[in-house]
Amino acid sequence: MKAAVLNEQPGWLTIEDVVVDKPAPNEVLVRVVGAGLCHSDLHFMEGTFRMPLPAVLGHESAGIVEQVGADVTYCKPGDHVICCVSIFCGQCRQCLSGHPNRCTNPAATSRPASAPPRLSRPGGGALEQMARLGGFAELMLVHQNALVTITEEMPLDRAALIGCGITTGMGAVFRTAKVEPGSRVCVIGAGGIGLAAVQGARIAGAGQVIVVDVNETKLELARQLGGTDLVNASVVDDVVTAVKELSDGGVDYSFEAIGLKATAEQAFNMLDVGGTATVIGMVPSRQTLEIRGIDLLSEKKLQGSMMGSNQFRTDMPNMVRMYLDGRLKLDEMVSARLALGDINDGYAALKRGDVARQVIVFD
Repeated sequence: MKAAVLNEQPGWLTIEDVVVDKPAPNEVLVRVVGAGLCHSDLHFMEGTFRMPLPAVLGHESAGIVEQVGADVTYCKPGDHVICCVSIFCGQCRQCLSGHPNRCTNPAATSRPASAPPRLSRPGGGALEQMARLGGFAELMLVHQNALVTITEEMPLDRAALIGCGITTGMGAVFRTAKVEPGSRVCVIGAGGIGLAAVQGARIAGAGQVIVVDVNETKLELARQLGGTDLVNASVVDDVVTAVKELSDGGVDYSFEAIGLKATAEQAFNMLDVGGTATVIGMVPSRQTLEIRGIDLLSEKKLQGSMMGSNQFRTDMPNMVRMYLDGRLKLDEMVSARLALGDINDGYAALKRGDVARQVIVFD
């Protein structure tokens, strides 16, 4: 099969022939139909975050089950599925306490080191799978607990977006922050995850949804998806002041969807008394954030969110229903559909900030 492989950090992806093993017990072979280009992969391509190499990247994919291994009871060949990085063991303390997105036992859903690799090069040599998925490939071989089955009514190129960006952004609103109807909300960053948070705030019944970005095209798209007020950070003197003026003193909930120190601090500083700032973006691992201690006396909160605190086997089918009944808008978020061979061009566009979400479509 063909797959996009990262061989060095920093580095671009190369399209290579890859050998995929047969499903072992509890494993599922999925033929990929659509795969979204997520900024998380770009972080690894740029070397901001490190990972074992060489590796097949991609983690936002949807497709059709082709083959299952022994002991697979959840799905069968022909099922339409979305993959998720929140692979759960169902046995650890986090899983059993209702937080499967924070599973601490990856060994239970991985192949042992003594077993043959799931992916390898034709001449030998194991290939890693990003997030134990490797979704930028014609086939994915994954544990059954990485998948959720969905209705065949759902177009798989749009279902792929639910696999990461939509679940991360909407989950941060619904599950991590628990936005209440009538609330004042601000989303910093109108990329794929930020736009998902905007839609989550709209669906949750927020009274005001302020969106901050530097790109007018993205801001206009944010308006279409639920933004009530727009702030172009490149033309205002101070983002925090602008948001506070629009929200009559500060917002109740803010969401940072970029992953920068400055914007994470802005998210906290724009809060009203008792407000909650949720950082969704991947802030570099050694980067520290600074807040004023006195603000904590106003019961302001700064928190993180891992994949929208999801319970993906129930959350993703709910989001599919929201798309099918018109509440969740995905068609508008797809900036381009690309072939696998065009993936580096897609990431160059993502790096420039030109696009919301792009999807690799496999024949």
